[in-house]
Amino acid sequence: MGEVDGVNAKIAVLITRLVGSMWCAYVFGIIAFLGLRPALKPGGEGLIAWIAQTFLQLVLLSVIMVGQSVQSAASDARSEQTYEDTVQILDALNVKTAGGIKELRDELLAAIDKIQSPSP
Repeated sequence: MGEVDGVNAKIAVLITRLVGSMWCAYVFGIIAFLGLRPALKPGGEGLIAWIAQTFLQLVLLSVIMVGQSVQSAASDARSEQTYEDTVQILDALNVKTAGGIKELRDELLAAIDKIQSPSP
């Protein structure tokens, strides 16, 4: 809630977190199954209409939101790891940072100095 400003944004985040939970999907499933019996009675909406209009819309809404949240967290973790890997690579390539290419550079410069210095 702290990452958004304004009352409306905070309410929207709260509702999204509540509806995007598996507990909400379970509650929606119970509500949907309570409406199944009247839907199957003669003159009711029928099984296909109940599945399409009630079950899918109520239950799958929350399940899809949970799935997106899980995928988003995994994507964030991969992005963070990619960033850390990139920082390590750039540090290794930096000639001013100890380790990596700096050591190779220093060894090459020492070898060049040895070659260029007159032999006794």
